[in-house]
Amino acid sequence: MGPHRTTLSRLSHHQGRARTPVQGVRPPNDRRGRTLTPRRDRHTAPPRGETFETDVAVVGAGAAGVAAGIEARDAGARVVVIEQFDAAGGTAIISGGGCLVVDTPLQQQSEIEDGPELAIADWLAWGGPTVDADWARFYVEHSLHDVYHWAETHGIRWIGLSHHEGNTVPRWTRPKNGGLGMMRALIAAFDERGGKLLTSTKVRRLLVEDGRVCGLEGRRGEDVPIRIRARAVVVATGGFASNLEMVLTERPDLARERILLGSGRGATGSGHRLVAAAGGASCHMDNIWFYVHATPDPRDTSEHRGFVFRKVPGNVWVNQRGERFHNEALSGGKSALPALLAQRPRHCWAVLDSAMAKSLEIADPYYQTGDVSSRERVNELLETSPHIKKGHTLEQLAIATGMPTAVFAQTITRYNSFFAAALERDPDHGKPLAGCSPLGVAPYYAIQMFPLARKTLGGVRTDLRCRVLDEKSEPIAGLYAAGEVAGMAGGHINGAAALEGTMLGPSLFSGRVAGGWAAKQAGVGRGFVGTPAVSPRRSRSTDGPV
Repeated sequence: MGPHRTTLSRLSHHQGRARTPVQGVRPPNDRRGRTLTPRRDRHTAPPRGETFETDVAVVGAGAAGVAAGIEARDAGARVVVIEQFDAAGGTAIISGGGCLVVDTPLQQQSEIEDGPELAIADWLAWGGPTVDADWARFYVEHSLHDVYHWAETHGIRWIGLSHHEGNTVPRWTRPKNGGLGMMRALIAAFDERGGKLLTSTKVRRLLVEDGRVCGLEGRRGEDVPIRIRARAVVVATGGFASNLEMVLTERPDLARERILLGSGRGATGSGHRLVAAAGGASCHMDNIWFYVHATPDPRDTSEHRGFVFRKVPGNVWVNQRGERFHNEALSGGKSALPALLAQRPRHCWAVLDSAMAKSLEIADPYYQTGDVSSRERVNELLETSPHIKKGHTLEQLAIATGMPTAVFAQTITRYNSFFAAALERDPDHGKPLAGCSPLGVAPYYAIQMFPLARKTLGGVRTDLRCRVLDEKSEPIAGLYAAGEVAGMAGGHINGAAALEGTMLGPSLFSGRVAGGWAAKQAGVGRGFVGTPAVSPRRSRSTDGPV
């Protein structure tokens, strides 16, 4: 016997299965118009299940999923966003929140000249020949109005600019309180619009009838099977950089190395599997973005997870032989990862003194909440992590790490001499020395660094409407994908290398595009209608392909 029809029950942290009506979801009725409630077998405790209907079902409540929900609600669609964990936010809520945005008021205030053509040239040069140029242009031309200003309408305040590798000018734009502040504002906006967030629900499969995706099945909590009928489904489940097996399947060259996982905990590839089972195609799955300024999380019993550390511009990276090998100012995946992988063994140590340690930040919610860093917890990590060594002298530090004492001492002495000579750049590796300082305040620390999988740059292929494409490049009716499950947008918007800010920004944007067109598929709205900063010249129209 199939599941009974019922209204959808609200879930919360505290109440579990409190039964209340759902905003934005039409409960099924019997022939007399009465709302049906589930029948219970008097001898069996677990419910048999629930079924209900909506216009748009969004799988995943990270940046792309919540943006899709907002866009679909604004178009007039009934929307349910489904989240496997007990709270929304995804990878975005633990991120720095920075987005690559072009020709913004912040840039203009700093007299930085920027524009879509310059940004696209940087993007294509950085990502290489596998960049989806149509999606890159689509995003860049819409980033000002449809990311920056759109976010402001939801209470997000942009407060700072940073200049990252590969960009001609500073474009990485930071919101107040980071990704936490951004996602809190967007989740609140979705709720205010009457959208329904269904937490603690795992989607098992997409429903397909006559070649069309028409809903999904899953399980709510531990024991409630659930079936959702929808006119359109948006998959926004994130990437797979928290699934070690999947990472190593795509990158078998790293199978013998210690690889840390540093994406959101839900980024396990579940959406890729859902889409593949429905006939969707993926591409460039081996393009995984690794950070190296990362160290293992001592609180993780699996010993797989790690986190990145920031704001120590004077730190020195040395290999196990005690030698510097890289310009530490170039810490991105395109530059730092190859340098680290060229070392034997494939790890290194970030060396800093006590003065530098005072500004150290750990990009993890346990150590940092939005813009506020917990000094107490950071100091605790420095003193207790088995992957962070301490020495009251440089000799003691070398012994603690197992590096040759004489070589290590010579390396640090030479590095410090650059400051004594008032050099602007380190002559060995080209590191700019402005804002840095010599190592000289004991005690000293060495943080062991390993490659950390952070982002997946390849994923589910879509067109410019975010419709999922099959192996013949034909759209699958009723199915959309956005965010990191789709390589941030389209399947490979970044190509083989990502400029900083091109994860969250395109995820938000593709979520909006998917939500608008999914609502149109459901019979409401005009599809995504954005505002390009310039009239598109070489790109397709903002409506995407017909």
